[in-house]
Amino acid sequence: MRASDAERERIAETLREAVAEGRLDMEEFEQRLDAAYKARTHGELEPLVRDLPASGAHAHPAGQDPVATGSELRWADRIGKPATSSGGFALWGGFGRRGNWTVGRKFTGFAMWGGGDIDLREANFEDREVVIRCFTIMGGIHVTVPPELNVEVRGIGIMGGFGENSKDEGVPSPDSPRVRITGFALMGGVGVERKRSKAERQRLKEAERARSRELGRERGRLEKGEGRDGF
Repeated sequence: MRASDAERERIAETLREAVAEGRLDMEEFEQRLDAAYKARTHGELEPLVRDLPASGAHAHPAGQDPVATGSELRWADRIGKPATSSGGFALWGGFGRRGNWTVGRKFTGFAMWGGGDIDLREANFEDREVVIRCFTIMGGIHVTVPPELNVEVRGIGIMGGFGENSKDEGVPSPDSPRVRITGFALMGGVGVERKRSKAERQRLKEAERARSRELGRERGRLEKGEGRDGF
């Protein structure tokens, strides 16, 4: 069956999301994108996204369920794994939880005359409901979360601070875990920051550059078409 312009654009959107998530490198993305805009039939389009998840609820490979292959599945893959850590302690020193680790359903961090770093951007979660308790005495704990994570911050600062300071604003995803951050800071601080990882920011920049190049090629094709019509 012949493919429409709208169908080619849906496939292109799936490819853009794939390169932004790191599923495709730039060279393969550009090759597939060029093939998508040159495709004339569904049979030419389908292989380009057959190994990729759907683009939200708007574009998906033929025969695949967009709910089962979209963002919902990606969060589901990170929930329900055995905890690798349920606490961190720092006294005249520091502790860190970063990278690919699994936070327990109840995690307690304590820092006295020291500091702690809790990074949830690449973390897995033991349960859909997670409580992180942070206690500091003349120390500090920094919690970094992705913009899409559902986070509630409730803590007390006594001659100190306990709050959220976001660099990257985001809309919490309804299917993400719910993380409640509580505790108190005495002459110290607990800070919660929404921030994308460097890898994620780089992927988004590359996707934006690729989109700009794509728009430039599209304008060029339109200008050539206009020139032929004028002639």
